[in-house]
Amino acid sequence: MQIAIQGEPGSFSHEAALKVVPGATISPCALSTDVFRSVIEGKVDAAVIPIENSLAGSVTEHYDLLLSEDVAVESESLLRIRHNLIAVPGISLEHIERVYSHPVALAQCRRFFAEHPGASATPFYDTAGSVKHVLETRDSKAAAIASVQAAAYYGGEILAAGIEDNPENYTRFFLIRRRELVKTQPDADKVSIAFTVENRPGTLVAALQVFAEQGTNLTKLESRPVQGQPWQYVFYADYQVPGASSADAALGLLSRHCSMVKELGRYKAAQPVHA
Repeated sequence: MQIAIQGEPGSFSHEAALKVVPGATISPCALSTDVFRSVIEGKVDAAVIPIENSLAGSVTEHYDLLLSEDVAVESESLLRIRHNLIAVPGISLEHIERVYSHPVALAQCRRFFAEHPGASATPFYDTAGSVKHVLETRDSKAAAIASVQAAAYYGGEILAAGIEDNPENYTRFFLIRRRELVKTQPDADKVSIAFTVENRPGTLVAALQVFAEQGTNLTKLESRPVQGQPWQYVFYADYQVPGASSADAALGLLSRHCSMVKELGRYKAAQPVHA
């Protein structure tokens, strides 16, 4: 099975994809739009994309692409994010002066930098890409923050493991396919949707009341601006249901109050694994 990801090999998306589909062939893409295009054009079987981090929040670009493209979510998974300091083999921690990584990863390791004032945080475009850069340049005074997968892929040595500030650091990933190829899960208990309401008093309240009346558990709600329509918004929501009939009932009632409703996916809710 061929899976597209955004980012370099060895990224957390790479790790998540292999967790979802062990043994998959990974197809790295530079941009998120390239990931979705690969799925739609049938160049890959599916894609694994990050949709939300428990500390940094939502990946808004991916929500926008889920709305605009003819794909759907087949499953979700949670990956515990463990940041590691990675360098050229044989280099010691006290010699490190520069630490490269994605700005979000650097921000999640502030305690490490406070404890090692001689190492300066240096933003880079990608976590795995920072490891690739350090190993290719063989810089003896540089290190990178990334996953165990990145260290293994590029041949780096882990100088310090688990340097993230908060152990409750998870990223939620979606496995997406072309909509007509999505496999229905009989035990699906979670639905992701996008909807818009008329710009009139009470319309959003009426839409949200549907979830309460159906006894569904609304687990996420956020708004995003509608492209090309200033001050108009699309709402993204996740809700949990006891069965397919409850999901269909909520969607049917919601359509009465909304100018647009799109189901993004119906799947089994993932549970964090504490390890």
